[in-house]
Amino acid sequence: MGLAAAAAAATEESALSQKENAAISAALAAATCSLLGTTIPASVDAQETADWDFNTSILYYGEDNDRVKDYSVKAIARRMFVDDRSLSLGMTVDVLTGATPNGAIRQDVPQTFTRPSGNGFYTVAAGELPLDDTFKDTRVALTANWQQPVGETSLVNVGGSVSKEYDYLHLGVNAKIARDFNQRNTTVSAGFAYSMDDLDPVGGAPAPLTPMLDVGDTSNRTGDKDKDVLDLVVGVTQVISRKLVAQVNYSYSYSDGYLTDPYKVLSLVDGTTGDTLLRSGAIPVEGGPSHQYLFESRPDDRSKHSLYTQGKYYMNGKVLDISYRYMTDDWEIDSHTLDLRYRWPLAGDHYIEPHVRYYTQTEAEFYLLSLDESQPLPEYASADYRLGDFDATTLGLKYGWKTRNDHDMSVRLEWYQQSGDVPGGQIIGNQAGRDNYPDLDAIIAQFSYRF
Repeated sequence: MGLAAAAAAATEESALSQKENAAISAALAAATCSLLGTTIPASVDAQETADWDFNTSILYYGEDNDRVKDYSVKAIARRMFVDDRSLSLGMTVDVLTGATPNGAIRQDVPQTFTRPSGNGFYTVAAGELPLDDTFKDTRVALTANWQQPVGETSLVNVGGSVSKEYDYLHLGVNAKIARDFNQRNTTVSAGFAYSMDDLDPVGGAPAPLTPMLDVGDTSNRTGDKDKDVLDLVVGVTQVISRKLVAQVNYSYSYSDGYLTDPYKVLSLVDGTTGDTLLRSGAIPVEGGPSHQYLFESRPDDRSKHSLYTQGKYYMNGKVLDISYRYMTDDWEIDSHTLDLRYRWPLAGDHYIEPHVRYYTQTEAEFYLLSLDESQPLPEYASADYRLGDFDATTLGLKYGWKTRNDHDMSVRLEWYQQSGDVPGGQIIGNQAGRDNYPDLDAIIAQFSYRF
């Protein structure tokens, strides 16, 4: 859903309260590797007994108007060994329910759609946003990473990941290295991740830009699909002063294979009125779609470039954490993300952390609200609102404390709001008087416990 989740920086922030430069350098290295997908453990003396620590969380994400809801449980277990070696094992379980926009536009009459399985249909009332209410899935993800020093100034982390959904299987490997220079005041890092994903869409993957068919008709469906994703990242973290840390990362991502969403459609509309064309001139009571809808089509590769900058400033117990990210890709999407957190300590090892995040992006070059039947079909087209021009704002507050046995607990509550626009040149006839972009509001609540 393009959900803006950023929940992993608090452990590095607390390390900035140390007074020695060596401790600050260690925190910088941790911040660098966290952006590569890992964390550096605290030093373990050679005589210290190996031990486990656990970081757990429960998260709820809920969109308004009975749209998508996500109930997530996450646990990371880390075993510390001598000589700064560690093993991390992670598990995440997501349960997704609700309804999501299927890509069709609103109409002044009811609309009927064939379900993704091809075995049934559903009807949307006149004037309502077409939502696919079959959005239900359970995702289980497992990760494992081994981390150890190489020499006196370098740290290597290697790992793998696997996740399974009803229609999706992910297998991945990753590796990272970080090295300190300049009396440990400068850390240079690099990493990569490679994933092989298999897709088995419910009912089969539809051929691009073919019509939605009647219930039971699978003549335009194909078999399983797959894609590969390669991610590369390099970064530099620098201690500017005893209170200021700065970081710059560049990342490159290349996806190749089936990148189309098999559950999204576009409305085929009259070139004058902008209304979706009926099938056979009438709305059927049952057995298939009432109007003409075509399944979307996306390019089979995508290259993304990102530049990420972050600064953390320590102020007598308070920590200001600000970051900016710019992303551009060959789908003509440009995005900007500004994220601000301010950790404010309270009495008795308690703290609060306000959070503000702003995100904006331009639409993909093949984003279309609908397809004009008087024009030739394009090679690529998608009405997926996540590929449109939109802005998103997150406002939240985190409250954390230490328990009597020195465990860490926190609760977080955030409000997410997303609104977008459709380019004026895409609006046809009666579409001008309708709400064409599916804005949303969502609540994010999380409880975390580390012991």
